[in-house]
Amino acid sequence: MDSRIGNLYPSSKFTFIILIILLSMFVPGFIFQYIIFLFIFLISLFSGTAIKFLSTFMKSIPILIIFIFIFQVFLIVNDDSQQIWAFIHFSQIGLMTSLTMTSKIVAISSSIIWFFQVTRVKDIVYALEQSGVSQKVTFVIASTIQLIPQMLNLSRTIADAQKSRGIETEGNLFVRVKAFIPMIGPLVLSSIQQIEERVLALESRAFSSKAKKTSIYELKKQKIDYIIMIFCVLVPIVYIVWRIKL
Repeated sequence: MDSRIGNLYPSSKFTFIILIILLSMFVPGFIFQYIIFLFIFLISLFSGTAIKFLSTFMKSIPILIIFIFIFQVFLIVNDDSQQIWAFIHFSQIGLMTSLTMTSKIVAISSSIIWFFQVTRVKDIVYALEQSGVSQKVTFVIASTIQLIPQMLNLSRTIADAQKSRGIETEGNLFVRVKAFIPMIGPLVLSSIQQIEERVLALESRAFSSKAKKTSIYELKKQKIDYIIMIFCVLVPIVYIVWRIKL
């Protein structure tokens, strides 16, 4: 996040992500979408988040891609389907469909993962407030973004506490499910306690006050931010004109 790319204004990075999503959705085929993934990975290298980016991506997206590939290629029956065994078929149409679908998922998901890894939550909140968004809305957005990481950290803390008390938390699926049940109570109660503490902290900072608020933290747009935003607006327009003339 402390790289030159990470220090860009959130709106310029968000506009770039919107451009990636639009191009991924409307550019036909699948080669361009996979090139986008390589491009995002290259940017993550310059951002200093390449290892974290690959780790997050590989933990979630490949499972979805494999599921779609198996379903489209071997299970869905198309006009060119050739039976392999029982209900299992092979389809060239299904293969092309799966490549098209998964390429879009790869391009869009990789760009979103990169955005949240190079953009601080406080930067997003600051940019939203400066654009005139209500503080209540920005609080909900910030809480939603931070919810999963906070729950993961809290669950790890509770799991470590359970281990120190002699509860077995590692092993086969049955052992893990059995260990998960005692964690539910402390996890829910700790979450409720954190919500109460957060409400008290917000009220102590005059969150509900209607007076105009000032911020010690400042984030200014640079010249490169304006260039990126103009570029991201011009590219879709040029692409639409080019497609119409074809």
